[in-house]
Amino acid sequence: ADIPVIPDLEEVQEEDLAMQVAAPPSVQVNRVLTYHDLDEDLMKFDAFQTVDGEVDLKLLTKVLAPEHELREDDVSWDWDHLFTEVSSELVTEWDLGQSERED
Repeated sequence: ADIPVIPDLEEVQEEDLAMQVAAPPSVQVNRVLTYHDLDEDLMKFDAFQTVDGEVDLKLLTKVLAPEHELREDDVSWDWDHLFTEVSSELVTEWDLGQSERED
């Protein structure tokens, strides 16, 4: 009853297509905007200065800090050093609070 069957060539080709992955689409990117470009666009175009045509962002954009003021150097944290530093600051604050209560 169970006679082995040799598969047809068409069935084997269909299985091969099922295992193939399509190539991703190629998208041509000319250039990525920098923060400086985005900041200039924000100031130039009125469309960026309101949200939903109702909320005025002009006051906000005038007081935003420039990017160079916000940049900070990366500092690695060491748990033992950080714990010791925070602990000593808390003890110092606690001692100052105790001395103020005694006065």
